[in-house]
Amino acid sequence: MGAGHAHKLYRHGHSPVHALPPHCKIAAAFCFVLVVVSTPREAMWAFGLYALLIAAVAGAARIPAGFLLRRLLIEVPFVAFALLMPFVAQGPRVDVLGLSLSGSGLWGAWNILAKGTLGVACSVLLASTTELRSLLLGLQRLRMPPLLVQIASFMIRYGDVITDEMRRMRVARESRGFTARGVRHWGVLAKSAGALFIRSYERGERVHLAMVSRGYTGTMPVIDEVTATRAQWAYAGALPLAALAVCLTGWTLT
Repeated sequence: MGAGHAHKLYRHGHSPVHALPPHCKIAAAFCFVLVVVSTPREAMWAFGLYALLIAAVAGAARIPAGFLLRRLLIEVPFVAFALLMPFVAQGPRVDVLGLSLSGSGLWGAWNILAKGTLGVACSVLLASTTELRSLLLGLQRLRMPPLLVQIASFMIRYGDVITDEMRRMRVARESRGFTARGVRHWGVLAKSAGALFIRSYERGERVHLAMVSRGYTGTMPVIDEVTATRAQWAYAGALPLAALAVCLTGWTLT
């Protein structure tokens, strides 16, 4: 997997959540999301308890609320889609604040907002407490197909390389007095995009040749063997098990 690779989503810390093995956290997050998705939408109180569980994990990981809320902005497009559902969905209509809305659309919007927000929050917590390299090692430990792990690893690292190349090209344009102000400047931006593609392709070839010259045969060597104790598995399983108890209660009372 190479050397460590810091990412903007990761927040360095020394909490018990940070110390857990990555594959334990990945499995716990996956199971938690499955339980949340399986909860009946009518059990609105259950989603409040799920939010408290997420808040408890964030507190144990010492993740500030502002940090978590800023990362949740990624779901804004889904929020906009959910807010439109009561207006465009079919079915019996109900009056809310003088507006005629679809009853099934309201339930659908609530379902998307509640489950989507909890899922994104859980993913943000996972990324905030686990380094990118550790996430890849965790996926490898969970027996994810090695080829998919390699593709994910190369994609993330190469994405950062291309982003940095785009930044350097933008600085070069601005240092020569260029500022895109309208359609007439699209030609320059198109040429920059073409140059970026050629540079990226050439760099990809150089990276591949360097890997082959160092003995790459299609598999990446495992540098760190990640293991977990029963206590660590139990600690990581506390979140999905508590969520499962809430889910079963919700199905019972619904």
